[in-house]
Amino acid sequence: MRTDWLWSGNSLRSALGLFCALLALAGSTPTLAAEPPALLLAEHYRGDVDVSRYWVSEKLDGVRASWDGKVLQFRSGNLVPAPKWFLDGLPRQPLDGELWLGRGSFDQLSSIVRHQTPDDTEWRRVRYMIFELPNAAGSFSDRVEQIKIITAAANLPWLQAVPQFRLSDAAALQKMLRDIVRNGGEGLMLHRDDATYETGRTSVLLKVTPWLDAEASVVAHLPGKGKYAGMLGALRMELPDGRRFALGSGLTDALRRNPPPVGTLVTYRYRELTQNGMPRFPRYLRVRDRL
Repeated sequence: MRTDWLWSGNSLRSALGLFCALLALAGSTPTLAAEPPALLLAEHYRGDVDVSRYWVSEKLDGVRASWDGKVLQFRSGNLVPAPKWFLDGLPRQPLDGELWLGRGSFDQLSSIVRHQTPDDTEWRRVRYMIFELPNAAGSFSDRVEQIKIITAAANLPWLQAVPQFRLSDAAALQKMLRDIVRNGGEGLMLHRDDATYETGRTSVLLKVTPWLDAEASVVAHLPGKGKYAGMLGALRMELPDGRRFALGSGLTDALRRNPPPVGTLVTYRYRELTQNGMPRFPRYLRVRDRL
């Protein structure tokens, strides 16, 4: 078998051109930005904070997007391929929020926002829900009021402020959490009222859910048995520290037939950590979108 063509410059260029064309036809070629934006990231709520010192909002099951006044970026730094009309009315100042369709609609949303040729009809359903103003002065309480003013002045149906509430104590927080989850919500977010703007993972922002969640990488596909013979039985996952565990709960038959490839970053839920620091009762949630 001839192999000299493998290193031909023309062959390589042709192959790369064909590969890019196929990706473009699939609508999944990302538009790259210079670098990922610096964002505020939440820690888990542990129940030992004064709830009355925090603003409380619903944890939206959407796709994080930051606006720098000119371009809209995913958390990865890739540009969001939103329609021109969606971006044209946005204010010239930085915004941080979630692209959102509604509770339980993450998969639909992910499909809409990843296509490089945006579908106007589908994008009319998407809302940009704002919960922070990057680099704005003052406390978070000040920024809550600024967000209301900015979104009202823009007067765009797809640009909205995330509603923020005050609660008196942990009991009121748990009641609100139960109500949100019962109605299909993900959980709650707590943002310290006197916090100045900062980035990175910090306790000024806390997420409250009836479960814990984390991310791990797929390193192998474990074969199924019994009714899952010929399909995936479980994903072999690797934690950031190198330890591994099997993830089989929460996988649909469709995922078992077409599992996430090795190297994919997956979000999973778990109840607690064992004494050895491993997730107890882990359950597959979704592929962690690197949009």
